[in-house]
Amino acid sequence: MSDRLKPLEGLPRTRLGHYPTPLEAMPRLAAELGRGGGLYVKRDDCTGLAFGGNKVRQLEFYFGEALSEGADTVLITGAVQSNFARSTAAAAARLGMACHIQLEERVAKSDPEYRRSGNVLLDRMLGATLHSYPDGEDEAGADRRLREIAAELKSQGRRPYVIPLAPGHKPLGALGYVDAAREIVGQFEALSQRIDEIVVASGSGATHGGLLFGLRALGSAIRVTGICVRRAADNQRARIIARCREIADLLEIANVVDDADVILDDSFLAPGYGRLNEATLHAIDLAARCEALILDPVYTGKVLAGTIARAGETGPDHNILFLHSGGTPATFAYSAALTEALAALHPQG
Repeated sequence: MSDRLKPLEGLPRTRLGHYPTPLEAMPRLAAELGRGGGLYVKRDDCTGLAFGGNKVRQLEFYFGEALSEGADTVLITGAVQSNFARSTAAAAARLGMACHIQLEERVAKSDPEYRRSGNVLLDRMLGATLHSYPDGEDEAGADRRLREIAAELKSQGRRPYVIPLAPGHKPLGALGYVDAAREIVGQFEALSQRIDEIVVASGSGATHGGLLFGLRALGSAIRVTGICVRRAADNQRARIIARCREIADLLEIANVVDDADVILDDSFLAPGYGRLNEATLHAIDLAARCEALILDPVYTGKVLAGTIARAGETGPDHNILFLHSGGTPATFAYSAALTEALAALHPQG
């Protein structure tokens, strides 16, 4: 580990995932795009723990702190089909802790499959207690309500630990991807292969900011392109810049990320968070038919759409890595929309 990242070793951490996750070439997708090569996927959908995903890496540091504080209950808030919430419930079950999940109304969908299938079904199977919050754009309010629930649990003799949603808190989750940067660089070195760019979802900023910070701390100039999945690029930029500064403060080292390093693309965001669009559908279709990769409409479908766009803007000598952050269960919550859209693409298929 780079000396700059030595402080990671002193922080509480609970190992939850299967690492290193595979790094694979995508030759059939590259051929479909007329590119010939230079496309790779980092399979963080294979981190294990109840369908895996990027949140497993992030939760290792949250649960490390929770256990070091003697917590027996963990609380988190997220969208109805939150991968983070499902992964938290899974980690809590693995560690013998209680879990309370507050689901916020972030997507205007009322159909039964969205509210009962996918991650919601898994939350229940994993034993989580579910709560609701009516506003999907009030991060501070959602956190306040979560702390109220935590206070109620504490009065009952529980020892709660809250994983916050809003910015301004210790970026413990981002540390999972500070560390993942080392894993990715090491894998490409083992292949004697160069990587020029990594394309990643940019939502909370933990994965995007953590990966960018980790690469720069390792002395790597690899471009990191964040595909906006929650908010427009102008608003997201400030979040990522702040997240990198918070990581530096937490590790008590100099900030290694320049503002110019923060590259964002919101071309695939419309019509909004958790909403399908044509480019995302095309990416989901190509991923499945070319590489047997299952993507969701909320995160990974949009990120691969951005990866495909970058592939069209660069030549085959520009090696691009698509970070597959998981989210597979959410696919089933969108089954009606996906079935209709895919049938239109492939009337005979």
